[in-house]
Amino acid sequence: MVYKIDYVDGDVLIWSVTESGVECEVDESYTPTIYVSVHGDGEFSTARAALQDHPSVVRVAVVDERVSFRHDPEQVLRVDVVDLKAVTSVARMVSRWGSPGEYRCYNVDFSREFRYCLEEEIDPLPTRELSQMQIAVSETELASARVTELTIDDETVTGSGEDVLTTLSARVESVDPDVLFLNTSDLIPVLFQQADRLDVEFQLGRRSGWQQLAGESTYESYGQVGHSPARYNLPGRVIIDGSNTFMWNQTNLDGCLYLVEQSGKPLQELAWSSIGNILTGIQIQEARERNVLVPWRSWRHEKFKTMRQLHDADRGGFTFAPDVGLHEDVHELDFSSLYPNIIVTRNVSPEKIRCECHAGREDVPGIGYSICDERGYLPDVLEPLIKDRDAIKAEIRETEDEERRDELEGRSSAIKWILVSCFGYQGFSNAKFGRIECHEAINAYAREILLETKAVLEEHGWRIVHGIVDSVWVTPIEDEEQTSLSELVSEISEEVAIRLEHEAHYDWIAFVPLRDSDAGALTKYFGKVAGEDEYKYRGIECRQRSTPSYIDEAQKAVIRAVDEYRDPEVVCEELRSWVDRLERGAVDPNELVITNRVSKKREDYTQSTRSVAALERAAELGLTRAPGQSVSYVVVDDTKDSRERVMLASEELDEYDVGCYRELLVRAAASVLSPLGWRERRIEQFLSSHDEISLNSFL
Repeated sequence: MVYKIDYVDGDVLIWSVTESGVECEVDESYTPTIYVSVHGDGEFSTARAALQDHPSVVRVAVVDERVSFRHDPEQVLRVDVVDLKAVTSVARMVSRWGSPGEYRCYNVDFSREFRYCLEEEIDPLPTRELSQMQIAVSETELASARVTELTIDDETVTGSGEDVLTTLSARVESVDPDVLFLNTSDLIPVLFQQADRLDVEFQLGRRSGWQQLAGESTYESYGQVGHSPARYNLPGRVIIDGSNTFMWNQTNLDGCLYLVEQSGKPLQELAWSSIGNILTGIQIQEARERNVLVPWRSWRHEKFKTMRQLHDADRGGFTFAPDVGLHEDVHELDFSSLYPNIIVTRNVSPEKIRCECHAGREDVPGIGYSICDERGYLPDVLEPLIKDRDAIKAEIRETEDEERRDELEGRSSAIKWILVSCFGYQGFSNAKFGRIECHEAINAYAREILLETKAVLEEHGWRIVHGIVDSVWVTPIEDEEQTSLSELVSEISEEVAIRLEHEAHYDWIAFVPLRDSDAGALTKYFGKVAGEDEYKYRGIECRQRSTPSYIDEAQKAVIRAVDEYRDPEVVCEELRSWVDRLERGAVDPNELVITNRVSKKREDYTQSTRSVAALERAAELGLTRAPGQSVSYVVVDDTKDSRERVMLASEELDEYDVGCYRELLVRAAASVLSPLGWRERRIEQFLSSHDEISLNSFL
């Protein structure tokens, strides 16, 4: 079956894996297709004539298609163009005709391989196991543009630039991998340029040459700056870029292949795609099943709302403020895939919400939107994923085969990320099939469900100590009789038509206050799992990617001390041992590496922060960092503002700033002790008095 599509010199190369090996079929006649609809004062015949005369258009035909889920089939223009570049150029020309919205284009911004599979009705899921090879190179080697050392699978290869190229090329030819996993695909142009410079015959793909598919870019999403590396291609091989593959890093090959099957996106494109991009692919498959075209740009206006409707609708998810402190005997209850299940059980779909046929009904609680009785497309997209995940989770609980468990875990994780994104995607302005009213309706149903759950639990002797979106934490109310949670879970599940699950039982759980307030932080807590030597951490330093490993380990040790003693002074004695080790200089600097994502170019920063110092040091060493990328460093002298303030993690590390890391240690300890009433100042007072006692003992 097909697993890779390449576009080379105007031809399409279709690569298939078979039992006997890899086969390549060449399609010399492929022409991509877009569609054009005409609205308002637009002239259908004029548009058709103009497109027929365009040099990049091969043919124009009138066909019947649905331009949205709300529309019946209507006449549109099918436009076949000469190549991929012509797709966008022709669409841009059409979009400039007439008034905005008169001429609309469809099926425009598809990725290369996905487009071919969609138009030629090809399933890109390979039917046999794909062979793999891993290639890694250090950042300093890559920056020098002269690679003399790299790792092939688990073997390090060193030598002259020519030796490394020859060894790598021979190894690739011998193994002939279907998938090349690179820690960064920037290695591809560097190797080929090195081969040209040294006049060495070199090949990585199943055909000669390489391609750059996209340049690097910086973007902003939900207030965070991100970086998308350049993308490269080798004919006949799937390239997985370790620096640009969220889904592969969060799941595994089995999870990715499951999503290939669901979305119709070939493996290489799926690996670099965002969650929303993959969800769109799944939705597009459903749209084409229903003969619905995919809009290039979203034209769905938000329906009129009164100020009261807007106030009631725009409220987000529901939360119960956490009861700050340490609580004994706590149970966590979670609704299984709450938002996706609301979509499925309540028929929340863009083309069915606020429908004209039921305009007088108020189906959505609190905001009064109607929802059509006819089944929507979005429930049909999500229901198979929900059922698959439920079946996979059930099999995980039953299987004792570790290899099979890993496969299942990968698929379960892949589905989880798609289900997590389906709610937020409805409110995304560029979503192909999203609608803000769906986003509002899902929240409204979720608020109602959580309030109903609270009422049932409290009526039967349970107190809610925290609740957020789809989870609640409960503990028995003193001096009251409790109905068993298993009974209540079944009752609530039946009442709201969504399964409520008993997620965990904790011996104790602590909810952390905000740093500058006594109010509880919604997503910061930690606790001890009942009957297990296991702890759960959420939101605190040991769960943050920037935290050095030494601080991570120290915080977990402090939490274990809380579990054993519940006494802040005794817990601070544990902290003291970690501070002592730090102050003696006995900590390996590699355990103190801080990793931060940079949000601007180095020259755009106005403050002299540690990250800026690290950027300056990286620039001095010839290492580039674009906004959205991460920089890793150790603080060596926090009193300085220059690049001497830090050293990069890739350098030879032999020192660190004790005061800086002591401060980080105390802050991490405060996250643990603040539920017990001790903030940073109190901790520092204890540590200082301990220091004075220690000094006096030597007098």
